[in-house]
Amino acid sequence: MSDPEASAPAPCGDLWGMVTRMQSGFITVQTDQGQFVCRLRGRLKRGRLTGDVVALGDRVRIQPQPDGTGAIEEVAERERAFTRLAPTARGEYRQVLLANPDQVVLVFAAAEPAPRLRMLDRFLVIAEKERIPALIVVNKADLVGPDKAAEMFSLYPPLGYPVVVTSARTGYGVDELHRRLVGKLSALAGPSGVGKSSLLNAIQPHLGLAVSEVSQATSKGRHTTTVRQLFPLEEGGYVGDLPGMRTLALWDTEPEELDGYFREIGPLVEHCQFSDCTHRMEPGCAVIQAVQDGRVSPERYESYIRLRYGDEA
Repeated sequence: MSDPEASAPAPCGDLWGMVTRMQSGFITVQTDQGQFVCRLRGRLKRGRLTGDVVALGDRVRIQPQPDGTGAIEEVAERERAFTRLAPTARGEYRQVLLANPDQVVLVFAAAEPAPRLRMLDRFLVIAEKERIPALIVVNKADLVGPDKAAEMFSLYPPLGYPVVVTSARTGYGVDELHRRLVGKLSALAGPSGVGKSSLLNAIQPHLGLAVSEVSQATSKGRHTTTVRQLFPLEEGGYVGDLPGMRTLALWDTEPEELDGYFREIGPLVEHCQFSDCTHRMEPGCAVIQAVQDGRVSPERYESYIRLRYGDEA
């Protein structure tokens, strides 16, 4: 694959392509005729912006320029987007972490750092809201053993979320993860320190190194230009390695919507005695009854309550 920094010769006519890199206002677009480093037309940035106009993974129409660069003329409507709320001085802003992903791959460690299942549940709420298939990866299984690692995340397969247990150090589970990435545009997300770059290196030599180089360039200082990039897989597909996150605020999500984004809770709500049930203390609450019966795990119920009522610890 050609150097993403290189500009392609300018052919006649407009081209469609996918955004694969963004840095300091320069946007690299992969097309059938090569890569073009582009700028966004000013008219696309007019008006009050409440979210990213263009993001990694977007399909865009570009007009090649005589000097071999390009101008982005149009951004196609997104089929879906992995997003989060990014507060700014001018109000709330929808940050698009990756547009049009085929799946979101949520990487957590079995230990060092200890898994934060409430953060995982937040990720899953976003995936449910945007209708993005989610894959859970439990890395560092060598620290606790594969069986114990799987047990720590055993709540999720019965809900329909596949779990792949891996160890970047020993290679355990890496082939299975690789198969699930090939041919897809994947958002790789999770807390810092869970070994995402090491996993990518295990899947494809030097891929994790490239990710680390971009991450280091981004984190050298507050004035350093932020780089966002998709990394190509040799067998097809791209991985968008998203920054390690400490918090994950939900965009455009009303509290009363949340039960619909918990797969095991949503279908129960209509069976509650009261239509405005808060699922905290009311008699005849089908959700509370399901927790007591073991049909809803106390951990997932607690995640739901904390998300809905702002009781984050």
